[in-house]
Amino acid sequence: MTAEKMFDGYGGHRAASAGTESNARVKVTPGLLGWADIIFCMEKKHLRRLNQKYSDVIAHKKVVCLNIEDEYEFMDEELQGLLESYVVEYLE
Repeated sequence: MTAEKMFDGYGGHRAASAGTESNARVKVTPGLLGWADIIFCMEKKHLRRLNQKYSDVIAHKKVVCLNIEDEYEFMDEELQGLLESYVVEYLE
C-alpha cells in the first residue's frame, strides 16, 4: 500500500497494490496482474506464490523482487526510502 501511494501518478504511471496472503485486504488477481506492465514483489515468498498460482499470467511480464521484508507500517519513512531507492530506476 505504501508503494501504491508513493508511485501512483509518478511520471504518469498508475500503481496498484495487492497481497498474496489469503487474508489480504486486496488480493492479487489474474486481471490485476494482466493490467500491470511491471510487477514488484516485496519478498521472495511473494514471488514464489505468484509463480505457483499465476505463472501463465506473469510469464511475459517484468517481475522484480525488491527483497524488502514486508514488516513495515504504512508510509514508514525507512520503507519509503528503500522503495524509492529500488523502484524509481524502473519507472524512468
